[in-house]
Amino acid sequence: MKMFARFWQDEAGFVVSSELVLIATLLVLGMIVGLTEIRNAVVQELGDVAQSFGAISQSYTFTGVTGHSSSTAGSVRVDVGDFCDEAAQETAGDEPGCMELEVASAVSAQG
Repeated sequence: MKMFARFWQDEAGFVVSSELVLIATLLVLGMIVGLTEIRNAVVQELGDVAQSFGAISQSYTFTGVTGHSSSTAGSVRVDVGDFCDEAAQETAGDEPGCMELEVASAVSAQG
């Protein structure tokens, strides 16, 4: 217990507050850049998932059946393309099609 008390009161090698502020500033700036990149990657992946769901064909068809004394009519449903479906496949790193991002500025336009 005496050793812990000596360490608690010892100030040799203590980080000067200006150094601490500089280190904290660099860490915060690094975290902001890192979190921004994580946000962009998550938005990209969610856009890819949305395009995957949009590419699923929901079309179906079945023909009519006629039995001894009854019959059923056939049916068809055709999945038409959405307004932003494209024939070209996107490559990795491209922005998802029909997805526009607007990043709000933290600074007010009314200065």
